[in-house]
Amino acid sequence: MSDTAERDISADTAEREDGGAAERDVSDTTEPLGGQDEEQSVLERRAAAHRAARRVLSRAGARDTIRERLAWLQEAGPEVYDLDERADIYGNRIVAALEERVAALLGTESAAFFPTGTMAQQVALRCWAARTGDPTVALHPLSHPEVHERHAFSQVSGLRPVHVTSEPRLPTAEEIREFPEPFGALMLELPLRDAGFVLPTWEELTEAVEAARERDAVVHFDGARLWESITHFGRPLDEIAGLADSVYVSFYKSLDGFGGAALAGPASLIDEAKTWRHRYGGMVFQQFPTALSALVGLDRELPRLPDYVRHARVVAAALREGFAAAGLPWARVHPEVPHTYEFQVWLPYDVDVVAEAALRQGEETGTLLFANGWQSGGPGLAWTEVTVRAAGLEWTADDVRDAVAAFAERLRDEARPRS
Repeated sequence: MSDTAERDISADTAEREDGGAAERDVSDTTEPLGGQDEEQSVLERRAAAHRAARRVLSRAGARDTIRERLAWLQEAGPEVYDLDERADIYGNRIVAALEERVAALLGTESAAFFPTGTMAQQVALRCWAARTGDPTVALHPLSHPEVHERHAFSQVSGLRPVHVTSEPRLPTAEEIREFPEPFGALMLELPLRDAGFVLPTWEELTEAVEAARERDAVVHFDGARLWESITHFGRPLDEIAGLADSVYVSFYKSLDGFGGAALAGPASLIDEAKTWRHRYGGMVFQQFPTALSALVGLDRELPRLPDYVRHARVVAAALREGFAAAGLPWARVHPEVPHTYEFQVWLPYDVDVVAEAALRQGEETGTLLFANGWQSGGPGLAWTEVTVRAAGLEWTADDVRDAVAAFAERLRDEARPRS
């Protein structure tokens, strides 16, 4: 299976082993080490190393067994919902309660549950296109629909994506104002995952929204990870969401739920979206396990996300210091100060070299510093994503620097020419 195919599949199967960038984590997007058998071997080794490791920076529920996931839901569920109530049928009861909770958190009139974010965003933007009369959606070329959804906007929903900027960041107000063709909607992914989970400043975001409104365009937030953006913006969720005309949020990215998403916005839009949800096949008979897991995530994980973000910055700084102390050339942490609890690490080595070194460290020491797959950033350049969640809070800066030293030792060994 090709790297591109793995990335496409991962986008809908799971969030990186953390629910934050689960697409590469859980799916274990593979390094191009050769044939399919070799790739499968890497996946199996990584999964085994992660499960056996005494120390990792994140442990997501998506890596657990079915038995463990069910036990977790049985233990946590009664804290957030009356389990003696009848189960949902076609979106009522617990699903409706979840929708009300999301709308209250985001400060919107209404919200609708969707089985996937891919469906939710297609529905949102086709509804806006009907209202504006313009099917053109301005977005970033690294945004999720462009990279991970097999061009669903154009292939399924008749939308026309255009790219406002090619820079690895969200578009600026100036770029939005000067874009040379009209568009009916501006979609902003917050954070922009494939650029390194980057966010604009609050001022930049408000200016970008204003620029779109000057062009009579509606603004939609791809807020799959909006939950973890509040620390960077220094604003509550409802104030952030209030900038947009509609917002999508995920329940498995950030919140560690079983899956699912919500679209939030004006009541008239959500009513129309529910009609399209049915047409798209999203009226699932019963969804109580997913809805219940989402309520647990909102209750347990959401309050902890600011702690994860703050500690991710400690980890990122320690990684930079560790790379420098180990004498690794041109090692990069991006962003240097993470905007969320997820970020990228770039190293000037071939993908198979860093992947093997990372796996060996986990297998030989029980400490898996880099738990996710590695991608090629060009000849002799590899990068991976790092997520810091509850398990990572146990790491001190010294722990991180020590782990970098152990990783660097194995990296040099793997990079050494073989006779």
